[in-house]
Amino acid sequence: MTGLTAELVVDGRAPQSPALAPNGRRLCYVLAPLSRTGDHLDTALWLVDTDGALAPRRATADTATESRPRWSADSATLFFLSDRTDRGTSQLHALTLADGTVTTLTGWQAGVIDHLPLTDPNLVALLAEDEPTEQDARRARDRDDTIVVGEREPRARFRLLDLRTGRITTPHVFGDRHVVELRQRPDGGPLAVLTRASADNDHGPRSGHLHLLDPATGTAQDLGPVEADAQSLAWWPDEDGWHLGYLGLTPPGLQAGAAVFDLAVEKGVLRNRTAGLSMCPTELGQTDGAPLVVFADGLNATLARLDATDLTVLSQHPGRLDTLTATPAGDDIAVLTGGRYQPPNVHVGPPTGPLRRITTTRPELDGIALGTQQPLAYRAADGLDLDGLLVLPVGRTASDGPFPLVTIAHGGPYDRYADRCQLFWFPSAQWLAAAGHAVFLPNPRGGQGHGHQFAASVAGRVGQQEWTDILTGIDLLVAEGIADPDRLGIAGWSHGGFMSAWAVGQTDRFRAALVGAGVVDWGMLAATGENGQFEAALGGSTGWSGIGPHPHDAVSPISFASRIRTPVLILHGAEDTNVPLGQAVYLHRALRHFDVEHELVIYPREGHSIRERHHQIDVLRRTRAWFDRWLRP
Repeated sequence: MTGLTAELVVDGRAPQSPALAPNGRRLCYVLAPLSRTGDHLDTALWLVDTDGALAPRRATADTATESRPRWSADSATLFFLSDRTDRGTSQLHALTLADGTVTTLTGWQAGVIDHLPLTDPNLVALLAEDEPTEQDARRARDRDDTIVVGEREPRARFRLLDLRTGRITTPHVFGDRHVVELRQRPDGGPLAVLTRASADNDHGPRSGHLHLLDPATGTAQDLGPVEADAQSLAWWPDEDGWHLGYLGLTPPGLQAGAAVFDLAVEKGVLRNRTAGLSMCPTELGQTDGAPLVVFADGLNATLARLDATDLTVLSQHPGRLDTLTATPAGDDIAVLTGGRYQPPNVHVGPPTGPLRRITTTRPELDGIALGTQQPLAYRAADGLDLDGLLVLPVGRTASDGPFPLVTIAHGGPYDRYADRCQLFWFPSAQWLAAAGHAVFLPNPRGGQGHGHQFAASVAGRVGQQEWTDILTGIDLLVAEGIADPDRLGIAGWSHGGFMSAWAVGQTDRFRAALVGAGVVDWGMLAATGENGQFEAALGGSTGWSGIGPHPHDAVSPISFASRIRTPVLILHGAEDTNVPLGQAVYLHRALRHFDVEHELVIYPREGHSIRERHHQIDVLRRTRAWFDRWLRP
């Protein structure tokens, strides 16, 4: 078998955004490279017949960033965004399937952000920022680039494109609010429009409102505020009229499990339809009848139907189901899913299953030896049921242990490890397993897949029980002879980076650590990160919460820097606005002050995720070399 290389990991292409035609016969998806080599990420639209009669084929031939495929109601036209004319500025295009003709439909100077073909075949709803004004042009000529916060902030506006005339109109019905999402009622009625006070990630998620908009008259009705971080709109009819559903965070906090909220539009009654469940909804799927709901269910996924009074489970699937798309009748669906040793591909079938794979986008991985992956179930110190994954070194079995063990904490913390292929550019299990390490992927409390209370329990208490949950799993693997207690490492990215930095300030058990884009000071992050309110909910306080010491100091790794003796590899993107670079610099200076062996690696032009090919390769090689150095001398 061929060995795994960093190039094999980052040079692949992955399917995204599957869109099933209303007639169920064809599907369009975006094929995107896993890494970027130039100034733009060149993506492509592909078409595939769902019956398997024809192999997948390119829908267009341009070098461009193509995205957001949407079908017309008659399945004859595919609308999509592309920057083929002006790289970096997307416009709406239409592909006529009968003759393969591609037509450019907009020339909006600010570009188009999103679109929705309406049931009226002559209308397409658009989301786009305002075009530059003469004043903007004059400022540009004068090189007046002064930024005044609160002035001229970008907003996505609702607009209507008339395909007969090419004219774009902007109904001024939402004031200065930022439009997030649109969903037309299946019978051709009004549009549900989700708005926020601004595009600011710190302020916006708490300020959502729902509206109804009549596309024929341009008039709108405000249905009032929605729960925090509302998204994934879906309509359905019921005996008491139309209902409108969305996913939102369960009150009162921003760190909480998501729920399906059901609004009876005429009565104005809002219900939480998933309260008390031990799984977490991840998206709603629109049909002409009852909507479909995808759930993160432990290590796996569940697909259900939201009936009038009940939630009916339709099928269960290993790993994850992502980006659900369904025919109007709801009798066929398409999703992205994979397996323990297969990366995600497009699968189709009835919602009751089974699902059939119709794309094969990473054949280069065929024949690559991967480590055996197995689910773990264990109990926390307080008796709470927990799960996770264990990946053994390639070609080895548990009886060959003990092995050097790297524990990789997941991000979020409202994320999870699912029983899917664990091979990515960031610290990932199969990459380290190929170098002879066993890898533990824990799902401590605070994550997704076990209901609201499980997720909400870490708010203001990060690094407490979620840390002991992880330790309990490590102790189990040591006791079972799988992990060598003298060769333990810990790693993570984002919130996982926080957990790694926290771990080495609490114990000297680990021989090496990797902190990727990690949080080291919650007060600093609440003040400077783009998700400040969310970070304040996790840390428990802010710097303006009065004279300290503050609660967030007690859960910030930087407070324990004097205790760190473990060698630490710090990786961070220079342009990260989620967890700004200052967090990494802060840890670096503290470790330098206390003379702790460490490396700080900064990736220019990169944000919270590393995108450029040579940087991703560096992350992979540096990660493996670091743990080889300290755990496999």
